Amino acid sequence: MEKQDGARYRLAEGLKTLVRSEPLDKITVKQITEAAGVSRQTFYRCFLDKYDLVNWYFERLVEQSFQEMGVSLTLREGLLNKFRFIKAEQSFFACAFGSDDANSLMRYDYEYIYRFYSDIITRKTAAPLDSDTAFLLEMYCRGSIEMTARWAVGGMKRSPEQIVELLIESMPARLESLLRDLHPEA
Repeated sequence: MEKQDGARYRLAEGLKTLVRSEPLDKITVKQITEAAGVSRQTFYRCFLDKYDLVNWYFERLVEQSFQEMGVSLTLREGLLNKFRFIKAEQSFFACAFGSDDANSLMRYDYEYIYRFYSDIITRKTAAPLDSDTAFLLEMYCRGSIEMTARWAVGGMKRSPEQIVELLIESMPARLESLLRDLHPEA
């Protein structure tokens, strides 16, 4: 597994180099493998396609901050870590969030955060999400992902701190009350 992780990180580094000069949708697997110095077979052993690579890399960057959320990090701190990671890899994520592919980072990020918040709410309430809460959560997650993508693609003019404050401020009251213990004010 460590060998495969090493190949995955080499492929991510190769892709990060390529997105500095070309849009993600135009980059080929062949270009990625050449930039990473690995075979095409190795690529497909690790990933389904280039979007799967992007999603894997994104998950590596943010999973620790989200896993720590509610344990040792507040919601604000976890989101701030996520946005700082995105900012540190600005060219990569501007390109990744700009893709419209069906396997895009926007779709992956939505599914990831929806599942993450849903799991927190389900554990806290000891019940499945009711349909109204599920609706609010879907609306909030879709909106926050859209704004994250706009921020990334638009040059990240606001600081990570400003984006996080606006995302928390825009959270519907019902969700805020369910996630209150993840806020520093709690």
